[in-house]
Amino acid sequence: MAGAVDAAAEGSGGWRRAGFAGAAIGVVAAGAAAGVALERLTVGRGMRRRARRALDAAGPFGGLRGTPGTAPAEDGTALAYEVDEAEPGGPPLTVVFCHGYCLNQDAWHFQRAALRGRVRTVHWDQRSHGRSARGAAQRGPDPEPVTIDLLGRDLKAVLDAAAPEGPLVLVGHSMGGMTIMALADRYPEFVRERVAGVALVGTSSGRLAEVSYGLPAAGVDAVRKVLPGVLRALGTRAELVERGRRATADLFAGLVKRYSFGSRDVDPVVARFAERMIEATPIDVVAEFYPAFAAHDKAEALAVLADAQVPVLALVGDRDMITPWTHTEAMAALLPDAELVVVPDGGHLVMLEHPDTVTDRLLALLARAGADLRDHG
Repeated sequence: MAGAVDAAAEGSGGWRRAGFAGAAIGVVAAGAAAGVALERLTVGRGMRRRARRALDAAGPFGGLRGTPGTAPAEDGTALAYEVDEAEPGGPPLTVVFCHGYCLNQDAWHFQRAALRGRVRTVHWDQRSHGRSARGAAQRGPDPEPVTIDLLGRDLKAVLDAAAPEGPLVLVGHSMGGMTIMALADRYPEFVRERVAGVALVGTSSGRLAEVSYGLPAAGVDAVRKVLPGVLRALGTRAELVERGRRATADLFAGLVKRYSFGSRDVDPVVARFAERMIEATPIDVVAEFYPAFAAHDKAEALAVLADAQVPVLALVGDRDMITPWTHTEAMAALLPDAELVVVPDGGHLVMLEHPDTVTDRLLALLARAGADLRDHG
């Protein structure tokens, strides 16, 4: 990654900026790099590559597929979704899963498996992620920025296509939770008429610029200052960066584990599954979406859920360094019908790390929404 940063900066004549960028990114990577360095002393590169291939072959995760469909966004972007139908006699509602930044619909693998056949579910890929097309408005000579509001309108397009009638339970992780808030902000009447429940998992209603990511003050200030510019520069050198990712696979894996999971003994196959999803997101997409989070502020949108008395599950890992548990606690305080769940030893990808806990609380939310599945299947 350092080589990619230097190359991008050299192309723009910004060696000094690259130095600051390298320092900031180095601070972020320090914890992961220490573990990787120790591993390098004891495990050969070839063995590590073979281990990754073995984990890829062994992992059954991400293989669940449903009936595919495509919803056109307002700018013509083709949004890919899949539907898992319920067995005859299932509850007359649809559960819609919204994934987070740099992930795809497979991030909900465990919950999808647990609900399969028991209730109708929709799983979709956000624009420029997974099987969805690159954002049409983000291409061309005069690209429009990605905003959380735009993602909320994308969700409405998916709902119109995949679940045009009947009650809905909306489940969102991280950026997916923000997308649900944006939907509520833009379409309050739709929420009042059709949304029977909402799960907000490892997400935030705003103030993300204040998150420290587990870094000391000097480190996080440096990252905040240079990271947007660095990502823009790297986004213009995507091919170079992707080569750099492959060359620094061990460090990348360490970073993913540090910022995705709170447990020390997370299943290596699950960790590798998360790594594959994240590394599949092109660097230019990472760069396009990143600025949207600093501008995200949807605390007032929570009032729509509160006024409509929508049952809400607000769940987060107690070791989440991306969207800390205090953000979920603050959201729950604004939602009288919210169940607040803080999962011990849980990181940002809590639904993969502690799937049984997340699934259990989701089933409880479905029961509150009128579809009690806990004693079936």
